[in-house]
Amino acid sequence: MMRTVRLFAAVAPAAALLLAPATVAAPYVPKDDATVLERLPLKPTDPLGRELRELRARLAAQPDDLDAAVTIGRHYFRLAMSEGDPRFIGYAEVALRPWARSKEPPRNVLVLRALLRKYRHDFAGALDDLAAAAASDPSDAEVWLWRAAILLVQADYVGAMSACDPLRARGESLDWIGCKSSVEGVTGGAERAYASLSEGLARGRGVRAGPRLWMLSRLAEFSLVLGETDRAERHFKEALSLGVSDQFLLAAYADFLLDRGRPQEVVTLLKDWTRSDPLLLRLALAEKVLGAPVLEEHVRTLKSRFDAAAMRGDKLHQQEEARFNLYLLGQRPRALALAKENWTLQREPRDARILLEAALAANDPKAAQPALDWLARTGYQDPYLRRLAARLGNSRP
Repeated sequence: MMRTVRLFAAVAPAAALLLAPATVAAPYVPKDDATVLERLPLKPTDPLGRELRELRARLAAQPDDLDAAVTIGRHYFRLAMSEGDPRFIGYAEVALRPWARSKEPPRNVLVLRALLRKYRHDFAGALDDLAAAAASDPSDAEVWLWRAAILLVQADYVGAMSACDPLRARGESLDWIGCKSSVEGVTGGAERAYASLSEGLARGRGVRAGPRLWMLSRLAEFSLVLGETDRAERHFKEALSLGVSDQFLLAAYADFLLDRGRPQEVVTLLKDWTRSDPLLLRLALAEKVLGAPVLEEHVRTLKSRFDAAAMRGDKLHQQEEARFNLYLLGQRPRALALAKENWTLQREPRDARILLEAALAANDPKAAQPALDWLARTGYQDPYLRRLAARLGNSRP
C-alpha cells in the first residue's frame, strides 16, 4: 500500500453514515435534470457491482453465510482504499457485524476487522486482531505485512522489522523484500531498499497489477528520498499505466507534480476524483496556483467535509486538514495545532512534512521538535525535509 489511511473513532454503521446529516439544512434541489450530484465508482454493469449485488442477495437469504459476508467486506475494503470513500468501510462493517461482535470471531473475520480498524485508525485494535490471527496461523503473510504497515505508521521501526521477520522463511520472496525495504527506506537505507526492491521486482514473474503498483510506488518514493526525481517520475508513470485505481498513488504523484510547479497536470490527473478528500485537497491546491474559477467551490466542499468530520469525532484526514488550513485558508495557528495532534497518532514522512511546514509558517520552531527528533533518529534522507529542518534551525532565537 502507498500510505496507510487513518484514527480512533467509534464505528458508525453504514445507515448512520448515509442518513445522519452533519448539519440541519434545507435539501439541495438541482435546477435541472442534467446536474450531476455525485459520480459513483460502481455502475450497475460493472462486474464488481454485479458480484456485490449477488453476494448481498445471497447474504440476505442466508444471514449465517460467513464466506459471503467476508467476501463482501473484502470488496468494500478494497473500494475504500482505491476510491478514498469511507462509506465503503461502513458497508463492510455492517456485513461483518454478526461475527465481529462475537467473543471469539473466526480467523478470517479477525483479519478483515483488523483492516477496517486500521482504516479508521484504531491501530491498537487492529494490532490486537492481527496478533490473534497470527496465533492461529503464523504462516499467513498478509497478517505480518499489515502488522508491519501499521507499525510503520506509528514509527515503530523495530516492531515493523520484527513483523517482517516471519516472512524471511520464504526466502527472497517479494513479501519479505517489500516488507524489509519499507522499513529500510525510512530509516536511512533508501539506496539499499531501492536496489533490493528493484532487483526483486525484476526477478519476479507474473506479479499481479496490484502488488506491482505498490512496488513501483515504493521505488518512486525511494527515488525521491535519494534525489532521483527523473527516475521517480518514470516509476510513477509506470504504476499509473497499470490502470489500477489507487488514491495513494494518485496523491503521491499529485504531490510530486505540485512540488515541481506543474499544477495543470494535477488538474488533469484528479479532475474526476472529487469524492476523495485527500485528492480534492490536491486538486484545490493546483487550482489555487492556476487561479481556477472552481477553486472557491472546492474550498467550500472541503471545509464542509472537514467540519462534518469534526462533528463526528472523525480524524481520518487530519494531516490533509492541516494542509488545507495552512495553504488554502491561511490559518497558520489552526494548521499547526492540527499537524501537532496528527503527529501524536501517525508519524510517516508526510506527517513530518506538514508539521515542519506549519511550524515554519507559524514561526514556532519548538513545535516542530518531534519531527526534528524523528529526522535525527531515523536518518531519513529526503532532501526537502532536510532543508525544512535547516530553515527551522536557522529561525531559532
